[in-house]
Amino acid sequence: MKLYVPHPGHFEGLKELLAKPEDIYSIYMAGSPDYIGTGRVNLGHASLEEIARHTEYCHDKGVKLEMVLNSSCMGGQQLTPEGYNLLHWYFSNLQDIGVDTVVVADPYIVELIAQEFDIPVVVSVLAFVDSPQKAEFFEQLGASSIVIDSNVNRHFDVLEAIRDAVSCELKLLVNEGCLYRCPFRYSHFNFFSHVNGPPPRPNVPDDYYYYKCLSMRINDPQLILKSPFIRPEDLKEYSHITDVFKIGGRSHFIDWILNCVNAYTNQSYDGNLMDLMDCPKDLIDLFYIPNKALDGAIEQWKQHSTFCHTCGYCKRLADEIIQVYNNKGTQDETLVQWSDITKRIEA
Repeated sequence: MKLYVPHPGHFEGLKELLAKPEDIYSIYMAGSPDYIGTGRVNLGHASLEEIARHTEYCHDKGVKLEMVLNSSCMGGQQLTPEGYNLLHWYFSNLQDIGVDTVVVADPYIVELIAQEFDIPVVVSVLAFVDSPQKAEFFEQLGASSIVIDSNVNRHFDVLEAIRDAVSCELKLLVNEGCLYRCPFRYSHFNFFSHVNGPPPRPNVPDDYYYYKCLSMRINDPQLILKSPFIRPEDLKEYSHITDVFKIGGRSHFIDWILNCVNAYTNQSYDGNLMDLMDCPKDLIDLFYIPNKALDGAIEQWKQHSTFCHTCGYCKRLADEIIQVYNNKGTQDETLVQWSDITKRIEA
C-alpha cells in the first residue's frame, strides 16, 4: 500500500512524523500562495529554500515529497504571458529541487507540466474526475496519476470503469468529511483558491460555505455517514481499483495525523470514527460514531441507491449508532444517543 500523508506545516513536525517512515510512501505539502494557490488553508508560506530542505529530509528517510498546487481558479492569470512565465519559473525550481510529484487541478497546467517538465503530474481531487471519460482526458494530457473525485468513492461501478479506461495510477482520498454531492464544493474551493492564492486576496470576514455546511451536519448528522469516507477496515474492498491512498488533513496537529497513519496502516480503528475524519473540530468534539459499529456497512454502500431520499439506510444507521457528547472534557462527560435528542425535540 502507498500511503500519502499530509505535511504538518513545520519542520519539527515533519521530523516527528517521519520517526517511523516505513508506513509512509509520500508526504504532501503546499508551496507559497504567492505563485499558485491550493484548495485548503495554507499553513505558512513555504519558500523554495524550505521546500528544498523538506524534500531532502524526506528523501533521506526514503519517503517521497509531493507538492500540492491545486488551485481550482486562478482568475485566468495562468493564461497570460506573465502568468505563464511565473508558473514556468516556479515549476523549474521545483524540478531542480527534486520534488517527486506535483498535484494540480487545471487541465492547462496538467498539460504544461507534462510537456515541459520532468516531474510526474498528478490530477487533483479538485479536478472532479468522476467518470472514465474525464480520466481518459487527463491521461491524454499527460497525467501520471489521478486522484478520483471522492464523491464516487462508494460507486464501485464508476471506479471499476475508470480503472478499465486508463493505465495511469489512481489514488483515493480516504477521510474527507465533506457532504456527499456537496452543493457548495465548487464555490468553496474557488473561494479558497483566491483567499490562499496570489494577491490581490479578498478580505472576507466570514466563510459562508464553511458555516452553512457545518450547521447542516450538526442539525442532521446522518449527513456525516453519507460523506464518502473510506474506513481503514474497508481499504481491502478497493484492492482491485488501487493500492494508493491519501489521508486528508494538512491543517491538523501532528498527533492527529499520526493517529490516522496508524489506523490506515493497520487497516483497523477501534474508536470514534470522527477521530479520523478531516472535518471541522466542532463536529469532532460533538459527535461520537463508534467505527466498529460500521463493520459491514460497506456492503450496503456498494449496492446502495444514489437516491438517498428513497433509501433511508444512513438515517436508520445514524439513529442507531451516533452519540453526542455532553459536558465533553469534564469529569461529568457523558454520551447521549442522537435519536433520543431528536425524539425530545420532536416531542
